[in-house]
Amino acid sequence: MDDLTQLKVAIANHVATLTLNAPPVNALTRVLNDELTLALDRISELDDVRAVVLTGEGKVFCAGADLKGRAEVIKGPGDLPAHSRRTRECFHAIRECAKPVVVAINGAALGSGLAMVASADIIVASQKASLGLPEVDVGLLGGCRHAMRLFSHSRLRRMALTGLRVDGAELYRLGVAEACVAPEDLMPTAIEIARTIASKSPVSTRMGKHTLNVIEDMSLRDGYRYEQDMTAIIGKTEDAKEAQLAFKEKRSPDFKGR
Repeated sequence: MDDLTQLKVAIANHVATLTLNAPPVNALTRVLNDELTLALDRISELDDVRAVVLTGEGKVFCAGADLKGRAEVIKGPGDLPAHSRRTRECFHAIRECAKPVVVAINGAALGSGLAMVASADIIVASQKASLGLPEVDVGLLGGCRHAMRLFSHSRLRRMALTGLRVDGAELYRLGVAEACVAPEDLMPTAIEIARTIASKSPVSTRMGKHTLNVIEDMSLRDGYRYEQDMTAIIGKTEDAKEAQLAFKEKRSPDFKGR
């Protein structure tokens, strides 16, 4: 993916590491927005990638929307709805990526940055990480619906109405993040989780993530019925048969992704 300019992509051991690289604060420019969407769509169809780690370059994960570049993007009729569509599809690209996404929050993730975090599957925070919704201070809204997936009613509204930031230690205390670690341990921790995912059957993790996305807003009865149907489909795959055989033979499975 050498054609990307504000996003770094590295692939090793079936894990793709995506690093937001739009100095100085990784604001979500149109370029970064489109490149992240494109990279995730490509990764969804790359058999060599089984898991993703998403992080930011420097001291900030993502400071939010690119307010300085807004005037260049929104110039006339139709530009605002088009911009809004591109932005929300970027978040959906994370959530709908066929491969599980582990987000490593290296610093502040604000507004759009928070929406990216909330769209990922597993969250790991640095001790220097924070999540916030600063839109109230610049006359905007955004990211609250995504934040509802992470925070309680009262905490979310306090964040949205006051601009309160929640640091890494509090994210871990609240159960929002899987871990809060020293900055130097952030990427090793996130990559370890991603490699564990990558060691599983790519059929199971891909279909498992898809199922989790689908059943999230379903009723208990409908959601579990759907999950049972997907389980029946997974159980017929070559990988499922290999997993059962490996368990019986007390060895590590050799998954083919079929």
